[in-house]
Amino acid sequence: MSLRLLLTAAAPLALIAAHPALAAAPAAAPSVPPAATTSADADDGIILVTARHRAETSQAVPISLSVLDAAHIDRTGAFNIDRVQQLTPTLQFYSQNPRNTSLNIRGLGATLGLTNDGIEPGVGVYVDDVYYARPASATFDFLDVERVEVLRGPQGTLYGKNTTAGAINITTRPPSFDFTARGEASVGNEGFYQFKGAVSGPLSDKVAVRLAISSTNRDGNVLNAHTGKEINGQNNIGGRGQILWKPSDSVRITLAADYNRQNPDCCGFVYVRVGETQRAQNRQFNALAQTAGYTPPSTNPFARIADLDTPLRALNEVGGVSLKAVVDTGIGTVTSVTAWRFWHWDPSNDRDYTGLPVTTVSQNPSQQHQVSQELRLTHEGKTLDFTVGLFGFDQVVRTEGSQVQGSAASKWLLAPSASPTNCYNTNCLDGLSSTNSIGLRNDSVALYGQLTWKPTGSFSIQPGVRVNYDYKNGYYSSVVTNAAGAPVQFATAPAVNTSAQLSQLSQLAPENFNAIYSAWNVSYDVTASYAFNRDIHGYASYAHTFKSGGINLNGVPAAANGAPLLQFASIKPENEDHFEVGIKTQWLGRRLTINADAFRTEIHNYQALVNNGQQSALRGYVDSAPFVRVQGAEWDITLRPSPRFNAYFNGAYNDAKYIRFPAAPCPPELSGGTAVAAGQTAAPAGVPGLSPVSCDISGQRLPGISKLALSFGGEANLPVTLLSHAGEFYAGVDGNYRSSFSSNSSPSAYTWVNGYTLTNVRAGFRTEHGFDIYGWVRNAFNVGYYQQLLVGPGSTGLIVGQLGDPRTYGVTARFVL
Repeated sequence: MSLRLLLTAAAPLALIAAHPALAAAPAAAPSVPPAATTSADADDGIILVTARHRAETSQAVPISLSVLDAAHIDRTGAFNIDRVQQLTPTLQFYSQNPRNTSLNIRGLGATLGLTNDGIEPGVGVYVDDVYYARPASATFDFLDVERVEVLRGPQGTLYGKNTTAGAINITTRPPSFDFTARGEASVGNEGFYQFKGAVSGPLSDKVAVRLAISSTNRDGNVLNAHTGKEINGQNNIGGRGQILWKPSDSVRITLAADYNRQNPDCCGFVYVRVGETQRAQNRQFNALAQTAGYTPPSTNPFARIADLDTPLRALNEVGGVSLKAVVDTGIGTVTSVTAWRFWHWDPSNDRDYTGLPVTTVSQNPSQQHQVSQELRLTHEGKTLDFTVGLFGFDQVVRTEGSQVQGSAASKWLLAPSASPTNCYNTNCLDGLSSTNSIGLRNDSVALYGQLTWKPTGSFSIQPGVRVNYDYKNGYYSSVVTNAAGAPVQFATAPAVNTSAQLSQLSQLAPENFNAIYSAWNVSYDVTASYAFNRDIHGYASYAHTFKSGGINLNGVPAAANGAPLLQFASIKPENEDHFEVGIKTQWLGRRLTINADAFRTEIHNYQALVNNGQQSALRGYVDSAPFVRVQGAEWDITLRPSPRFNAYFNGAYNDAKYIRFPAAPCPPELSGGTAVAAGQTAAPAGVPGLSPVSCDISGQRLPGISKLALSFGGEANLPVTLLSHAGEFYAGVDGNYRSSFSSNSSPSAYTWVNGYTLTNVRAGFRTEHGFDIYGWVRNAFNVGYYQQLLVGPGSTGLIVGQLGDPRTYGVTARFVL
């Protein structure tokens, strides 16, 4: 039986099981937690979560996690995961554009840089128990969210898809049988406006509905000097609908559908600096620009001026339908989640990052569809709790991309020559095109479970296991043609390529290959926890897990004759050993919460992004670093001495290194020259000459990870009566700090992002009955900072940057009925 047939068949079986006539006698009413609160907002210090698929207090769960409720998300303006990372130091979010998005926890999860659709993320994103396969989903605004739980460390024995680095568990507000409505409107500088609304109520005594919409718009905050238009704005719209059928107290069936669309003029990078490489001086950026008569419009990145001649487009659509059935039986709660989702991506990028027509087209439109089915049983008992689940997943990816070189390509990308017929002088790269076809079929099935045995009222031990099978079948095809439309191919004996063809093939090379990856894997973990008293809980855990292998769908290195090196086509799975100890404490009548943990993760065959040497467009593939280690400590401290004041101070220290990576790609200062041969010595960094074939970066920092990250803030309020309405004036501040981090897979002197601190403030008035109006300022001190630095293509030394937002300000008003 095929996986797709299995998934299709499982849904009606789950509904049959859910039928009240077949369900066991109803147990107690379903345990559905109220909206969880952050520590900063809780009056009694109790935060309810469903991280283990049952309602329990966060302090008693032996998992390192952070929880944000809707109120805290709204008040801090954290309406997407990019903003949530400013409140959660252990979370890292990087997004060159929606497709090239990396979502990491403790620095692990996805390669920093170009996304590869054949490689799976290590951080799972779940919305109402539905797994979102592609990281592009993480770029959208939250829609009618009740709470966000960030679970740190491996979670594969608890969740459908294996999540080696952690999981982001998002819960939306459910339909209610009482009429409720809420609305919110925000306006700000840079043309910012945002609207959110939701309404819920009964259709009958057994059926309730909920509808929610959201819209966010903002002008760009970077000027494209080539067009005179602002770029990097926001243009988001989304909607979600749910129908709840509750035929009895023990049965709940929810049908949900959602759609989200982004269509901004995005995503552009600004000139940051030029770093010396080992290319000949006349082929480095400054000399090339002089030859072309080109001057960047600004060499001050924080003037926020880009120069891009290719139209920018980042049309991003996601959506889907899910059916969730929850049945409380005599032995536990049975949950079935059936879902279909799609992702459509239609981009246009400027991959030479200049106003010159070097690369005039660079785009990889993609259509992806997934079907998933999860069936789970959760039991709670006096001495024994358990969760056991079966998960199936089927994904299809289709991508049709293209790249076209422009009239400036030959002189920018090729070595000068005195020969009048040389390709440099005949401009043979003008109109050179590559058309890429990429496809993937990704199937996965898993049986997972976790058992909690409580031999005493204070001690529990929790083993878990996961058996997983992955199958991936992918293909990559690239066809290269010249300006006349004739194929450009590697010659086969006895024919030889002309000098023009060799020049063209050095920039865009045809390639065609199929690859299959399949493997069974077993994960397991064990956690021991002890309650010293009501308010002090400790735990220790060990996990042996894996991140699925995959297929390189951005192309692979090729031999001199153009034949793809198929040993790079499929990628080994990561093997991970994870150790963690933690303690969760509350003091002063639960007014003070102090939680801390220490962890160490060792990874063999770490999936790292490397550059394949193409010069005209930066393309990468994934290879395995032999051994990586990540270790550190985290803490969450919250204080609420009275209802009039709360404060928090959270932090993460992370020491993340390549322990062994002797044959890594070299940074730009050790790239671009003639490859060193046996007996030769490479030139010093940044000096033209011989370049090493590879570099030993053992002991150096993993990309994207700050050694120290902090978030801190607080809020104070004063009760008042305003216009006969009882309420409170309040003022709050939220800040976050990140120390410096490497922005390149092989650390480079040119791509370190300096540490920075961001500060957000707010002040307003809210009533006891759900009305709230306040003013806000984000990045109040207008700190200039980079989200990411990139190495421009071709070893020219160009470094470009993605800027963080400048100071923004505005007003928000909301109501709840």
